[in-house]
Amino acid sequence: GKTSLVRELLRRLEESGQCETIFVDLESTKVPADAVAEIAFRASALRGAWSRIGRLFGNALPDAEISGGVLGVDLKVKLRANVDAGSWQHKGDQIFAELARRDRQVAFALDELAILVNRLLKGDDERITAEGRRAADEFLSWLRKNGQEHRGRISMILSGSVSLEPILQQAGLSAHANIFSAFDLKPWDEETAMACLAALAKTYDLDLSTAVRQEMCRRLRCQIPHHVQRFFDALHEHLRRARRSDASMDDVAHVYDNEMLGVRGQMDMEHYEGRLRMVLGEEACRIALDMLTEAAVNHGRLSADAIARQRELQASETNPVRIEDVLHVLEHDGYLAKEDDCYCFTSGLLEDWWRVRYGRSRTPASPSMEPARSTQR
Repeated sequence: GKTSLVRELLRRLEESGQCETIFVDLESTKVPADAVAEIAFRASALRGAWSRIGRLFGNALPDAEISGGVLGVDLKVKLRANVDAGSWQHKGDQIFAELARRDRQVAFALDELAILVNRLLKGDDERITAEGRRAADEFLSWLRKNGQEHRGRISMILSGSVSLEPILQQAGLSAHANIFSAFDLKPWDEETAMACLAALAKTYDLDLSTAVRQEMCRRLRCQIPHHVQRFFDALHEHLRRARRSDASMDDVAHVYDNEMLGVRGQMDMEHYEGRLRMVLGEEACRIALDMLTEAAVNHGRLSADAIARQRELQASETNPVRIEDVLHVLEHDGYLAKEDDCYCFTSGLLEDWWRVRYGRSRTPASPSMEPARSTQR
């Protein structure tokens, strides 16, 4: 996943001596003061940093208690108790200034920033509020200011399971992202996925022929690393139970239909739905799920007519959802790709997941089309 790649990047930078590194996970934070306390906690682990950072927080713990760079939960709690809504910006500025004074450049990774921004923006009804927009704007302006002020000394890396850009676009705050350069982590190409499957097979003494590996890739269609590795894991477990080491085409079909699309595989769907609900809110997420299901039962294609019908339905609503915002998120996060005047599933696995879970109770909007059964278009 993205997080493991960022952590590996930081490890290599640290090992090379080019940078000092900090990894800050913001997933559990709810307000800017939480984020600043988390940043202070992680920054305190850098050699010699506590003597300065500790003074900002009233020496939350004496030096003796963090000797050897061992930072406990107690320190995080006490740091948080010493930062509030009125002091987080000042203390955060000083932490950044301290990092910028280090002998080496600091590579500073903020994981799940988008989750925090999303929480700031939205009220209990999952809609963006004026107060939430001001709070997010204030926090992002502060982060942007420090990124610009300490450019060359601090390199910030943003990562996460939820994309920041669509959230900012919904709130009209996209300008806050323009100090960052987007790095799009594409799925593997088939050659890389085939090589990965071959290497895994060798590690576990399995015989996966070229044809078998090609069939696995064909069914996935989009070679997302997690899906490739999960498919292998399910096939490996199937062969282990059968006390065999060679895989056939029938084995691939059985594992795909009964494991990848089975109850255990359906659990992964909760992640996709949860992510959409977090970014879009309940009402817009319902429309997104509806459009994905419409595509799944129509050979993986969401037609221009189906999109037009959604627009008509929203036009009659008191608080309409912008269909363009929903489509932007679905395209940006890799659910669908635009092809001519329609949108198509990029992942065969995701398309089949959706069809299995929702498609049986849905009639295709176009009466001339029958629900698809193949992951291939």
